[in-house]
Amino acid sequence: MAALMVDRIADFTQELPSRRVSPIGQSAEAGRIADEFLAAPPEQGAALSMLMERVDRAADLAVESGSAGMLAAIPGGGLYSSALAEFYSRALNRFGGFASSAPGLTAMEDGVLRWIAQDVCGMPVGSAGVLTTGGSSANLSAVLAARRSRLGENIERGCVYVTAQAHHSVAKAARIAGIRNANIRVVPHTGDLRMDVPAAEAAVQQDRRAGLHPFLLVGTAGTTNTGAIDPLRQVGELARREGLWFHVDAAYGGFFRLTRRGRGLMSGIESADSITLDPHKSLFLPFGTGALVVRDPARLAAAYADPDDLGVDGRPYLQDVRPYWRLPDYSGLSPELSREVRGLRLWLPLHLHGVAAFREALDEKLDLAARLHERLCDLPGLEVSAPPTLSIVTFRVRPADASETAQAAADKATRALLERINADGRVLIHSTTIEGRQAIRICILTHRTHADLVERAVEIITAAL
Repeated sequence: MAALMVDRIADFTQELPSRRVSPIGQSAEAGRIADEFLAAPPEQGAALSMLMERVDRAADLAVESGSAGMLAAIPGGGLYSSALAEFYSRALNRFGGFASSAPGLTAMEDGVLRWIAQDVCGMPVGSAGVLTTGGSSANLSAVLAARRSRLGENIERGCVYVTAQAHHSVAKAARIAGIRNANIRVVPHTGDLRMDVPAAEAAVQQDRRAGLHPFLLVGTAGTTNTGAIDPLRQVGELARREGLWFHVDAAYGGFFRLTRRGRGLMSGIESADSITLDPHKSLFLPFGTGALVVRDPARLAAAYADPDDLGVDGRPYLQDVRPYWRLPDYSGLSPELSREVRGLRLWLPLHLHGVAAFREALDEKLDLAARLHERLCDLPGLEVSAPPTLSIVTFRVRPADASETAQAAADKATRALLERINADGRVLIHSTTIEGRQAIRICILTHRTHADLVERAVEIITAAL
């Protein structure tokens, strides 16, 4: 069975460069396959080879997320060595909720998290965290920790501060945490789409005067829209002055701190109380791998602790569980009791390839984005954004003039241009809206994307123009 799976994966990997990034014209087949998979399982089983043929047909109808031509959203590369680690880990099926159940594997996970917190993000010794399924769940845990630390049980007047460029998962997390929607403040941003810190300070002080309780200020290190980075040092200083929890959503940009350029761009992140990072983004790992690191892990644990201190009397089925050495129990740092061991999917690639390989790949992505920006600026008829901060480049069809009619026509032409680009099938690009106007957005992040793909993308865009 394993040999059959490995052979299919090897065939897929060999074919990947020639596969369309996005399947088109297969809606009827997709409907048939969907109906097939919606059926209940049979009483009697079937051969694995036959079942996998069915699975392959379904997989062929999906967006090719790990393709070199995947330039939409924030790509996840799906690093093969991480997939091998996950296959091994799932086959062993070790329980990862308590350190005493798997102390060595817990230490592996804790070691990776300490490296992320202290070496990558520059947080002090003692900082650590928890691996999550992604940035959204990491942001939720950060909001819960901030709520518990700054508000306790009195959450009715609590206020959260974000910008319009922050990822929507932050406001979503605040709502899940019980914060009133009316108390989620969207503070202004500057012309370069970064947080306007004086405006944020004014909003905090105005809410205090109104009898509200500001408690959480969220900066972003690499916005999903454009890759912009908030002025983290100034945001952190504001948070300290006002006694707010300072959270940084670095899901996309965080691991660029491995590079000299990224470390400079994200100066000030080290003062955060909590930071979200997604290894399935800028470490190129398979989807489902996120991380939250915190300055004080005890504050994260407090967010999930029993407020009435019931202890084992309130959970007698866990009375045999005991702390193990100095290792964390991850069930106490997240909403999950049952969880798999997650550290191997990071530990193995980092130790197999070495950190330098990831640093070089991230430097390459920064260089490729700069090169793409230069090439697009040479194309007539395009209005290209400012040079990229990280690895996202945005552009649109240039309007004839500044009138609303010309702007609306450019919006329509930009959408049409995107459709022609994606119809080629060798790349997939998404659109976005920046300051109310349509734009085309390219994100270079897959580890398989190199200079030849950037040139191919420019050729496709030129032909579409």
